[in-house]
Amino acid sequence: MAKHEHVRVAVIGSGFGGLGAAVRLRREGITDFVVLERADSVGGTWRDNSYPGCACDVPSHLYSFSFAPNPDWPRTFSGQRHIRAYLEHVTDTFGIRPHLRLNHEVLRMEWDAEALRWEIETSRGSFSAEVVVSATGPLSDPKIPDIPGLADFPGKVFHSARWDHDYDLTGKRVAMIGTGASAIQIVPAIQPLVGKLTLFQRTPPWVMRRMDRAISGPERWLHRAVPVTGTLRRGLLWGIRELQVGAFTKHPNELGLIEKLAKANIAKAVKDPVLRAKLTPSYRIGCKRILLSSTYYPAVAEPNVDVVASGLREVRGSTVVAADGTETEVDAIVFGTGFHVTDMPIAERVVGAEGKTLAETWKGGMEALRGATAAGFPNFMTVIGPNTGLGNSSMILMIESQLNYMADYLRQLTLLTSSGRGGRAALAVRPSAVGVWNRKVQARMERTVWKAGGCESWYLDANGRNTTLWPGTTGEFRKETRQVDLSEYEVVRAAEPAPPAKSRAASRKKEAAQ
Repeated sequence: MAKHEHVRVAVIGSGFGGLGAAVRLRREGITDFVVLERADSVGGTWRDNSYPGCACDVPSHLYSFSFAPNPDWPRTFSGQRHIRAYLEHVTDTFGIRPHLRLNHEVLRMEWDAEALRWEIETSRGSFSAEVVVSATGPLSDPKIPDIPGLADFPGKVFHSARWDHDYDLTGKRVAMIGTGASAIQIVPAIQPLVGKLTLFQRTPPWVMRRMDRAISGPERWLHRAVPVTGTLRRGLLWGIRELQVGAFTKHPNELGLIEKLAKANIAKAVKDPVLRAKLTPSYRIGCKRILLSSTYYPAVAEPNVDVVASGLREVRGSTVVAADGTETEVDAIVFGTGFHVTDMPIAERVVGAEGKTLAETWKGGMEALRGATAAGFPNFMTVIGPNTGLGNSSMILMIESQLNYMADYLRQLTLLTSSGRGGRAALAVRPSAVGVWNRKVQARMERTVWKAGGCESWYLDANGRNTTLWPGTTGEFRKETRQVDLSEYEVVRAAEPAPPAKSRAASRKKEAAQ
């Protein structure tokens, strides 16, 4: 049987959030932790998304940890390969390798109210932990729509986040489903190779020019020799984006000028008026994420690309059929249809204090205090949790704010345990505190372009609520997560020492077997 391991903290996931949590734990003097990763290497979404053209739409010097600046970014907007290499570098530099448990997919977690700890079952053994930090991220589980006939398609089918590099697209007839952030990078990368590319577009995105360039040798030398220059560069990039937030969150009409620039971008690259009309959105810019590419519009204007202004309805043999009835014979179907963001699969595997899964608790919509703690789940925290996403800046800023909150949360637990009042302690967020926080966030959301911009997006859940984005600046969020307010939590204590590594769940399994 696989060995049971008990730790103080279990981190789930090894992308930016999970590795950031691991580094912060070590910097706080906590070394009794593991990072549970279902894959065979670190990197998260930057490991999984290796499709042609994959790159970040946030400037490199802002899309990196403040505590691990990289003076050697090769481009102003870095590609997937360099970002993944950066995460491997962080793993080595901060001594995270010994804490990694690769190929350990979390199958189920259950809160043991008697022992005040989480019992965790993985694909390669069991663990228990006093605190769990879930950093699986919203862009980790691909979403492929349920298309009639897809299972009988005789050609190749894959999602952008599970790219099949062994399949040669040269000369093939390819259907690209979706026009989101991945698709606008894939299309220019594969268009010169394929015989015919049919792009299924339910809703056109707003696409601005991507001002990307190589970072010169002298620039990189300067950042290495005088590190403060890299800090200043990062600060300037951050400040510009902070000034933009008001247009997204309070005054969407101020985005009109940006909209005109985006339309000019379409007009310059696409001369065919029919195609130009297909590619021009009818909603306010910013309602969906503004995408960056200088090659997307020129690529779709090429003769071997056909834009179908409709979603995919069904598949009949090797024929793909659009909702508007358009039929096309293809050899391969590539889905760029996003991820399970508001219905993350990990939520089905987490069982809280009341015996309900996180998915059941969030049935009416995700909500967590300061994006970190959910009612009914003591000593459980999320990184990149509900309403912590951004529409115009770097998620690393939000991650680092949540790591501040995590660090203070653990400090508070240590103080409570050593306070002399007897027994170990856990922190359970009060439902009232979650409610107050969530109502405040949702009230602010009503004025934003994401709610008032006239579009449907992956930011919204099945109930039409934006449970994904933060309706404010990253500076505001940093203040809100600076420290834990114990009045928002109930302190749960265990009068008896925790029993040795045998969980209540394991005991029930043994009794059932008998």
